[in-house]
Amino acid sequence: MTPIDLNADLGEGFGRWRLTDDEQLLSVVTSANVACGFHAGDAATMRRVCELAAERGVRIGAQVSYRDLAGFGRRAMDVPPDELAAEVAYQIGALEVFARAAGSCVSYVKPHGALYNRVVHDEEQAAAVVEGVLLADGALPVLGLPSSRFLKLAEQAGLPTAMEAFADRAYTEQGTLVPRTQADAVITDAETVVERSLGLARFGMVTSRSGARIPVRARSLCLHGDTPGAVDLARLVRTRLESSGVHVKAFA
Repeated sequence: MTPIDLNADLGEGFGRWRLTDDEQLLSVVTSANVACGFHAGDAATMRRVCELAAERGVRIGAQVSYRDLAGFGRRAMDVPPDELAAEVAYQIGALEVFARAAGSCVSYVKPHGALYNRVVHDEEQAAAVVEGVLLADGALPVLGLPSSRFLKLAEQAGLPTAMEAFADRAYTEQGTLVPRTQADAVITDAETVVERSLGLARFGMVTSRSGARIPVRARSLCLHGDTPGAVDLARLVRTRLESSGVHVKAFA
């Protein structure tokens, strides 16, 4: 059975405001997608999360986004490719400073929110994100949705790639995520999330919103940190995976 990585979006605060329970989630996950200041996060938050992750041996990933603090990076934006590439490299570089200071490093890159969904199909925006990763570090692995343009272009550019799945998000029959603007896009029932996690990790399958069984081969499983009861749910998922014989291990 292929090992599974557990990743979560962390550092999603700004100033005195905090959205995620970073310390508790870092005791569960194996990879931390750290907000780099464009959709959330600030210098002090990035530094704190990097230090906590390094202490626990959790891999640090740069979660790059459109420049959209007000919309939490979830609003559609049209950014010129050269500008987007520069902003992706900028975010990775900023996080790398704090990761290095903590005795670790940025181990991978994952887009966030609207950018994540955009680069599934948009060739130009996907190419710009790949260019930004190459500007920052030509050997950084990238994490994304299976069959996305982003992963295909990254692979063509020589970047290591890893596919990811979501146990707490509804899927279409095409294997893409149901937009958050639609009803039931986020799954909150704990037992359902656990069962979907087991299905993804053990069999590479998930049930779409229409009830169809679709293949989703993934090396990493995302556990959202901004949902109610996120920490308890993450612990439950990891416990059930390990008790079912699934080896939980970082992908990068």
